[in-house]
Amino acid sequence: MKTITAANANRGFSNLLREVGKGEEITILSRGRPVAKITSVSSDILHKKAMKDLLVSRLKAQDVTGSRDWTRDELYGDPACV
Repeated sequence: MKTITAANANRGFSNLLREVGKGEEITILSRGRPVAKITSVSSDILHKKAMKDLLVSRLKAQDVTGSRDWTRDELYGDPACV
């Protein structure tokens, strides 16, 4: 991960976008403190998809627990009427 000052990011924004497009993650500093992080949209989308796929595969591999004999009224009915 690369860090850059806000002033330098402003001066070289086109170059910054090219680096991010190649997969670089860049933190923007203002007065020495991190204020923003720029990452590639595609890398975020791929990461979220991979995490979702991992979660779904783990859930499918788990045994079913608990009872599944509730009625539709118990699920969707008015709690005061049950």
